[in-house]
Amino acid sequence: MALQVNLVSAEAEIWSGEASLVVAKTVEGEIGFMAGHEPTLAVLADGQVRITQADGTKVIADASDGFVSMEVGDTINVVAGQAQLVS
Repeated sequence: MALQVNLVSAEAEIWSGEASLVVAKTVEGEIGFMAGHEPTLAVLADGQVRITQADGTKVIADASDGFVSMEVGDTINVVAGQAQLVS
């Protein structure tokens, strides 16, 4: 199963697609999400959001001032005040 990931900033959609793993830096430390993860809401810390697509390709974004939520149905929303892709 794949995760549906939506990464947005206050200004624009940064990245959207399917992934096998998402790792985000939160105020409580790094958290990783895979399909079937329990619903979660966490506050982002300044740092990277690392997205691994099913084919192993990695998408990395710097993000700050926001939150990450894991919803029932394997959807992850990363909503950041500021975010930009770095690779």
